[in-house]
Order: sequence, then structure tokens, then C-alpha cells
Amino acid sequence: MITHFETNKVFISKGLASSCKYSRVAYGLLTAFDNYDVCWEYIPHTESDLHIWVRDFMPVQVSKDKFICFCYNPDYLKDFPEYIPHMNEVLGSLDISVEFSKIILDGGNVISCGDKVLITDKILRENPTYHKSELMDELSRLLEAEIVLIPWDRYEEYGHSDGMVRYLGHNRVLINNYCDFDRHLRKRLMDILEHHFEIEELHYSKYTRNSWAYINFLHLGEHIFIPSLNEENDYEAMSQIQALFPLCKCHPIPYSSELVKDGGALNCATWNI
Repeated sequence: MITHFETNKVFISKGLASSCKYSRVAYGLLTAFDNYDVCWEYIPHTESDLHIWVRDFMPVQVSKDKFICFCYNPDYLKDFPEYIPHMNEVLGSLDISVEFSKIILDGGNVISCGDKVLITDKILRENPTYHKSELMDELSRLLEAEIVLIPWDRYEEYGHSDGMVRYLGHNRVLINNYCDFDRHLRKRLMDILEHHFEIEELHYSKYTRNSWAYINFLHLGEHIFIPSLNEENDYEAMSQIQALFPLCKCHPIPYSSELVKDGGALNCATWNI
């Protein structure tokens, strides 16, 4: 399956760029794209600032010409249908071939590690009509990879893996700073991942409630765009991630707290292929 190392084009919603609510982080992100010659576009028919979380509703790229569009109907939007865009309009304006699946799965809950994909076990709750083995087999077929289920962080209602773990390449993964605040979840996560990967961990001198957000960076080829929150952990996050990706160039994106206060960060608000 395509990993972030292999991507070279990124998309954001028009609503992100035009909203006063997110104007500073959008300006910083688009300025960084232009400064580093990153190819980017707006996703059509996403003018509303309710549709900024493009990672979740856009298709998952499996190979150069294969995209899987899962059903974007998460339980946390049960009473907020206005957050769900009209996907036929969105996809109809893009020059890609898409295979549709009835499986309910957000793109933020898909971390590609080449021949493996990390998904939290929240997917089992959101697809109760499937037997677990049937669901895993179908996901493996669609994504052409082994599915590794990791525990859902129950303090995070969305159940996404992109706030928990990221792929470092060469069969190595990076997990969030659970050593600072949730050692029980850390152990459960480590017990599963250590059978498949070498593991690195983030850690900060002082835990803050927003420290989860740094791992939700945008990784696009040789560039990594890291949330900058105007907090004391900004420098530690940047230096740790840069050291773990020595062949990549890390760039801080100021005012990312505009996104974080609404429950997401840079990976959530972008879609790269």
C-alpha cells in the first residue's frame, strides 16, 4: 500500500482556506507549500468550513491507480449530517478511479506501513453487521495489506490511528507520548506492535493536554509539516521528529492550535496522494 513517503501531491478543502476560523493556520500551511515547491490543490465542492477534515472522507490510496472510498458515516456524526459532504460531487471532479466499499472507516484510522495497515479496533463497533474475521479479510483484500488492529484510545472519541502511531519506514513505527500520561494504553499498544515493528516513542519534559497533536503531522514525501502550538513542547516535538526522519525536512506550521481546539491537526486536514 502507498505510504506517505511515496506521496507528492496534497489537497486541502476550500473551506479551510476561506474560513476566518482557520485563516492563520491555512495561510501558514499554504505559504509553506509554496516555499518548498509542494504541489497542492483544493478539493472541489468543499467550500464549507464543516468539511475541513478531508483525510477522513477522501479515498484511501492503495496503489498508483487504485483508490478505495469507504463509507464516511461515523458514529460521532450521527446527529451532525451537515459535516458529511456529497461525495459523488467531490469525487466526480477528480481524475481518479475509485472503488466503493460499504465498510464504515475514516481515513484518519488508516496508517499505511507498506505491507501492513494500522487500524484501531473501533472499526469493529462501527461495523457490527460484519463478523470480525470477515471484516479483516475484506479490509486486507481492499487494501492489499495485512491488517493490524490496535487498541482504541477511549479518551479520543473518533477512534483514529493517526493520533496514536506513524510509520517511520524500514519496519519501524513511532507511537505517541503515552509514556507521559497513559502507561496502560502504552503497554497494550506495545504488546501488539512489537510483534510487527521496531518501536520509537515521543516523550516530552512536561505533559500538556495538547501534546497528542504533534504526531498528527502531514508527511508528504521528503517533507514533514509539524503542528506548532505556541507551547513549550513545540521545540521538543520538532527536534524529536526531525531526528527520527533524518532524510526528511521538518517544517513547523504556526497557529495549528486553530485546528487542535476542534479535535484535529495537520494530517486530519489534508489528503496526500
